Amino acid sequence: MNKIISLALLVGGIVLIIYGINASDSIGSSFSRFFTGSPTDKTMWLIIGGTAASVVGLVGMVRGSKSA
Repeated sequence: MNKIISLALLVGGIVLIIYGINASDSIGSSFSRFFTGSPTDKTMWLIIGGTAASVVGLVGMVRGSKSA
């Protein structure tokens, strides 16, 4: 059961990272970068959340395979 949850976190994290990268190329993010020098908050949260979920999922997969 833990492997399924870890795999879901890993896949979900990768999907969030992809959405974050696509959002960073959007027009709204381009305007935000032009005026503030940084991308939008949504872009940052998607990338940060996706990275965190991917790391937790990857650690769960590696840890689960060693204990089994």
